[in-house]
Amino acid sequence: MNKATVAVIAGTRVDTGMGVDVLTAKGLAALPFPVSQEAREQTLLQILPAEQKKEKIRAILRDIQSRGIEKVFVYCNSLSGAVPMPELAAEEDMKIVTPLDAYALIAERYKRLAVLAANCQGLAGIERTILQVNPRADVFSAAALPLVLAVEDGMEPHALVEKFFLAKLMDYFAANGAEAVILGCTHFPYFREALAKKTELDLIDPADIMLELLLR
Repeated sequence: MNKATVAVIAGTRVDTGMGVDVLTAKGLAALPFPVSQEAREQTLLQILPAEQKKEKIRAILRDIQSRGIEKVFVYCNSLSGAVPMPELAAEEDMKIVTPLDAYALIAERYKRLAVLAANCQGLAGIERTILQVNPRADVFSAAALPLVLAVEDGMEPHALVEKFFLAKLMDYFAANGAEAVILGCTHFPYFREALAKKTELDLIDPADIMLELLLR
């Protein structure tokens, strides 16, 4: 396997495929390594004992290493918060980039941030990252696994925005002075364009920053 190939780890086949698409759109070779078959299974994995989660990801990393791949793109917010990826990167001597790496940079730029996440496990990891970098930041947040399920079911983006009252949620964030909204699930860029038509808030997708970090 060419060492320029990047491994994509994510929660399900859908978001793993989205991560592969992000990389291939930039001309990079990528292989998918989904952790779970579907979103509810992925959420339940996140509440397993810490060592059990870590060893599950370690096994995937060693499979990746056996294929001669040295770089990993973790395209999943909640998984990044549930498993100590920096520890695994050091222990397995691999380059691992996650959305949390991007949020650590984003947190320096804002005083009031909003976060839309897939579940509260992922939300906690994002908030922790923001506050570790910027302890005085105000964070407003919401989490909803049904949004992920709707994306995986292929619901049309505008219909999804309407069904889940996301424009009203953006109004709430804006009314509380949020400067931007982090799309804290890698499924959510799927409806970013549709949601952007309903709000003046910046909708932050960490993928571009992650790519910059991956290529350093």
